[in-house]
Amino acid sequence: MTERTDRELLAAWHGGDAGAFTALVLRYQDALLRHARGLLGTGSPYEDVVQEVFLKLARERLDLSSPTQATDDATESRQLAAWLHTVTRNACMDILRSDSRRRQREQAVAPPEATRGGQQLVEANDTRARVERAIAQLPVDQREVLVLRLLAERSYREIAEVTGKKIGTVGWLISEGVKSLSGSLSSLVQQESETNESGSGMGVA
Repeated sequence: MTERTDRELLAAWHGGDAGAFTALVLRYQDALLRHARGLLGTGSPYEDVVQEVFLKLARERLDLSSPTQATDDATESRQLAAWLHTVTRNACMDILRSDSRRRQREQAVAPPEATRGGQQLVEANDTRARVERAIAQLPVDQREVLVLRLLAERSYREIAEVTGKKIGTVGWLISEGVKSLSGSLSSLVQQESETNESGSGMGVA
């Protein structure tokens, strides 16, 4: 059976099919959780943020079709993903702005002194955990584009749509963020650089 498109699932949900909305949640929740967790930190209410995003989606009547031309499935998915990540990003930024102590708590999640102990040994081989801890120390503008690129696996174009930044600015912020990460993740950055040259990997370059 062919998997239903995002537009078909949304239409089915608004027609009373609760299972259609569940399918949408399962399709996008992991990427949104990585996005919110990357911006707010592991000890934050990032799961609540994503729950609110899906509640907003449930109330909205999004039209994924273009007013000028028919859209294919990939374009529909990109439109919905951009909407979901934009709402997630805005909610996270509201939290960061409303609580001036949030950034201190994020940075305190994994201070260098703490990560040199048992936690580092446990997660030494966990690439995603290493990236998340290091990204949490970056300025917000660098952090959000790297979260979208490395953790949510969004393209430069999609990141530009979510953040409202130009694609060139997104590329520059990613480059600066990678440079900032090189100290704490030098071996990982080198590994990813070599992987990118072979045409695979997370594509940070």
